Amino acid sequence: MSQPDYSHLLSVKHIGAVAQVRITRPNKRNALNEDLVMAIKACFESMPESVKAIVLYGEGDHFCAGLDLSEVSAHTVPQSVLHSRMWHAAFEHVQFGRAPVIAVLHGAVVGGGFELASAAHIRVAEESAFYALPEGKRGLFVGGGGSVRISRLIGVARMSDLMLTGRVLNAQEGHQIGISQYSVGNGQGLAKAMELAESIATNAAMTNYGVMHMLPRIADQSIQDGLATESLMAAVAQTDPATLDLLAQFLQGKKNKVQFKPS
Repeated sequence: MSQPDYSHLLSVKHIGAVAQVRITRPNKRNALNEDLVMAIKACFESMPESVKAIVLYGEGDHFCAGLDLSEVSAHTVPQSVLHSRMWHAAFEHVQFGRAPVIAVLHGAVVGGGFELASAAHIRVAEESAFYALPEGKRGLFVGGGGSVRISRLIGVARMSDLMLTGRVLNAQEGHQIGISQYSVGNGQGLAKAMELAESIATNAAMTNYGVMHMLPRIADQSIQDGLATESLMAAVAQTDPATLDLLAQFLQGKKNKVQFKPS
């Protein structure tokens, strides 16, 4: 059975060990419909082993304006639950997939687009980025994992404010509360994300795996369970041949020591 063609919704470009994934619905401000969510799932779960880092961004003026309300139809409660779980499955492949994901945020990062961005591991925001969760003003509730990921990213109180009041945060406000880790000028996001991705791609694979898959789970554990999990992950990482090679390079002076460089 042939797989659906999602090439009109997503574009994937490979540059060395980095995959650039571009959402290509600029005429809809890259809003998410069912096909695009399925495309994201298919793309990230089939990412080839050669990919060591992924850059996710939107074509045009916006990252993603959230749910495409023009395609919303009435659902029964069971249908709505299954629809939400479909989004969960897709975004799980972003957060817990093959390689770390750097999202380039510009223009609208709204609703489901904010939920998608929160599934990435690193977020680079341009000056044009703005954030909102308008679901609360539309009789809706987040359904793409936002209640879990966004609340952990910015805190329950801030998320409650966004949903209850319809407040919109600009790029600077979002950066101050931890939505983005990097703040750049307009048009500079992709270059910065590629710089980060190319660096991340040189890390030992097991270390990247630990950061992606184990760190968020450790954060959800009790202190003692988290420490036990950490010790196991540390032991596994230290036996990775790639780790041994990186350590040898450092000891031989081929890797620079950590230094602070004022920005």
